[in-house]
Amino acid sequence: MRLQDNVTLITGAAQGIGLATARRFAAEGARLVLCDRNPASLDPVVAELQARGTQVLAQALDVTDRAAFGALADAAIARFGGIDTLVNNAGITRDARLVKMTDEQFDAVIDVNLRAVFRCTQIVATHMVERGRGAILTASSVVGLYGNFGQTNYAATKAAVIAMTKTWARELGPKGVRVNAVAPGFIQTPMLATIPDKVMAQMAERVPLRRLGRPEEIASVYAFLASSDASYINGAVIEVDGGMTL
Repeated sequence: MRLQDNVTLITGAAQGIGLATARRFAAEGARLVLCDRNPASLDPVVAELQARGTQVLAQALDVTDRAAFGALADAAIARFGGIDTLVNNAGITRDARLVKMTDEQFDAVIDVNLRAVFRCTQIVATHMVERGRGAILTASSVVGLYGNFGQTNYAATKAAVIAMTKTWARELGPKGVRVNAVAPGFIQTPMLATIPDKVMAQMAERVPLRRLGRPEEIASVYAFLASSDASYINGAVIEVDGGMTL
């Protein structure tokens, strides 16, 4: 198992890509630190993983709460001795066309998808630099590369994540910390649950593979990037989109 005893902190771990990532990392031998704002969703995940023999530390929290996240990071270091990998997965959408988008919609997405990524990474990176090693992985999106109708706020955050990833790779690389991002395409997650089947079918038609991606397919890329197999990958943005952007 290539992530044996790797201590991995995953945000937004109770569903979708975050849940798939937790399961994949557990299967690879990692010890997990999980957070999600919904305890009703998080608790069953913890029970499932612990039943498989995985060591899990979990806390229901909002990633925009710097103090709460900092306390979780401190607890993880106290229990496991350190944090090897951070997966910035938590994210939200509040879609609207430019002329209809409210300040509240814009700010909500900025707070979770951008400002919280900065804060969580800053907290964990300080620890990783002290240890001289670590991997920081962040969820971007193909929307951050190519834009998308009705997603001014979401696209802005995902583009900013790419810029931060490349900046942090330059700053932290000399300290032994690798920083990379993954840019998923259309993935079958609860975030797409409100989209009509007809629209989903049209989305799939835009992909050369003629289907949407599965959360597990993103999780497998995260597992690779966290492992020693990716030891010379730093500052990369890996598109996992079935070729939709060709």
